[in-house]
Amino acid sequence: MVSPKNMFLKTKENFICENCGYTTIGNGYTNHCPKCLWSKHVDISPGDREEVCRGMMKPIGIETKGGVAVKVLHKCTACSFERFAPILSEDNQDGVQKLVG
Repeated sequence: MVSPKNMFLKTKENFICENCGYTTIGNGYTNHCPKCLWSKHVDISPGDREEVCRGMMKPIGIETKGGVAVKVLHKCTACSFERFAPILSEDNQDGVQKLVG
């Protein structure tokens, strides 16, 4: 199913992180491993699972608002695509702080 560009599809899936092996229980909005913050390039539009690349996405930066980290920037190790994802309360805050600098 092709989704309209930039339309979010809630996709509730559990996954084992291909970077660190942590088992993540998805909530429909889970985009990355809460332990190591790595992601996987699987979506064209969030939740559609239609991207063919399937490369691992390394956390490379942080977006802040008012001095607070709110999004993590991922870069695909296969194709160099970049995308931001919200930082969640269950995310490893030590890992987030390392990205802040």
